[in-house]
Amino acid sequence: MTREPLSRQALQRLRAAILSGALQPGERLVEERLSAELGMSRVPIREAIQQLIAEGLAVPAEGTRGAQVAVMTEDFARDLIEVRAVLEGLTARLAARHCNAKTQAEIEALLERGAALAAAPQRDAEQLAALNTEFHDLLALAGTNQALREVMRPLRERTELVFRRNSTERAVRDWQEHAMILEAVSEGDEELAALLAARHVRRAGRRQDG
Repeated sequence: MTREPLSRQALQRLRAAILSGALQPGERLVEERLSAELGMSRVPIREAIQQLIAEGLAVPAEGTRGAQVAVMTEDFARDLIEVRAVLEGLTARLAARHCNAKTQAEIEALLERGAALAAAPQRDAEQLAALNTEFHDLLALAGTNQALREVMRPLRERTELVFRRNSTERAVRDWQEHAMILEAVSEGDEELAALLAARHVRRAGRRQDG
């Protein structure tokens, strides 16, 4: 069995730390410290950081060498959400056109898990985020458009930085909206599926305090 390259392992762990908030916006990505924490040399760490910069999750540190976790401005967050809303609408439209029974059954099972977790007295934010990602991944799979999935993957990761601040507060509503999207998909209603998916993204990105 081929072992996964260390640079890819480092990338996955650093990306997860950024998306979970363990690494905060603006925090320096110090190769020496990360090397010690991840138990690997600085070379794969450096390669992983360069990939994070390419993905927009990190940026070169201002006025010095190195990099830091990207800080997302409100204006740029709105731009990202608008783009994702349009593309999620297309994803749902294609899912309504192409979804097969097997994938639909998988999404239905996921909806039950997500709704139950959202309704729980103690909501696990990390698990909710993981299930939300899985829902959108399955919807994209149902649409059968590989090019769209490749475009959406990094976009979803960047918008997660915005959505996580509202994930627990919106949990019940999120899964209700997911169910409405799937209902439109299962009925083959492309227009409604696209409309609901785009609206869902815009609502999820909205600040709850404003």
